[in-house]
Amino acid sequence: MKTFRTLFVLVVVAAFGLIASASVAQDAPASEVLVTTEWLAENLDNPSVRVIEVSVVPGVYERGHVPGAVNFVWHTDLVSTTIRDIVSPEDFEVLVQNAGISADTTVVLYGDNNNWFAAWGAWIFNLYGHEDVRILDGGRVKWEAEGRELSLTPPTLEAGTFTVENIRPELRALLPDVLEVVNGDAQKALIDIRGPQEFNGEIFAPEGVQELSVRAGHIPGAVNVPWGQNVNADGTFKSVEELRELYAGLGIDGSSPIITYCRIGERASLTWFVLSEILGYEVAVYDGSWTEYGNVVGLPIVNNAGTIWGGQ
Repeated sequence: MKTFRTLFVLVVVAAFGLIASASVAQDAPASEVLVTTEWLAENLDNPSVRVIEVSVVPGVYERGHVPGAVNFVWHTDLVSTTIRDIVSPEDFEVLVQNAGISADTTVVLYGDNNNWFAAWGAWIFNLYGHEDVRILDGGRVKWEAEGRELSLTPPTLEAGTFTVENIRPELRALLPDVLEVVNGDAQKALIDIRGPQEFNGEIFAPEGVQELSVRAGHIPGAVNVPWGQNVNADGTFKSVEELRELYAGLGIDGSSPIITYCRIGERASLTWFVLSEILGYEVAVYDGSWTEYGNVVGLPIVNNAGTIWGGQ
């Protein structure tokens, strides 16, 4: 009988160990797609790691960057410069090969403005099939706040060998995909990550931006979760538990696919990163976003404020 009780206890302990392991495994994506400033500082000389800066403000990289980091300019390197589209697979290959990236390279992206365009870059890397893509938690702001080393010299790198062989179209939503949701032909959640004033149609876009729509408002059926709710005051992402609770409160728990959008796609990529890479949900970015949807003739919109283009 004593032997039986001992075995029973061991089985129970093992079972609880498995449950605990499973619980930890649910949170594992965050540790696999985010790196700390400490980790990056320790891996600056790691030949298997390449660091990419993608910042919003021009000239930030030139004034000092993480040592060894390569600069990707979001409005020329990561998009087509002639048509409203993302960078082509062929141009992306050249870009990342020149940055010394191969298929087995760990790519770490960071930038200013809470990693807005670093997340945009991470989305494109994933879209074009790179396997190991991470973001520096806290981005450029946290690196600088901690007084860490900055370099003024761009690195000289041996060319990498990465090729686009596994495009993942499921990570990208196009206008027809969005219209399927609007028309009730697809059961997906739409998340508008812009500010409440944009969402409600009070303003067309934040003051000073160039990318505009001639209509104000949001896509019918969308819920508003401004991107800033994903991050802490220091720019780091909120915990897995906090993020899961934030979206679950709006009925978004990963049980159905999700489409994120903003004005031109970059802030939506930050929310995509949270939902897809940290929480493990099925998410696509509608990078056409409001500048496409709000400019297409005849599409239904919700404009709670009733703001009219050119109105007084």
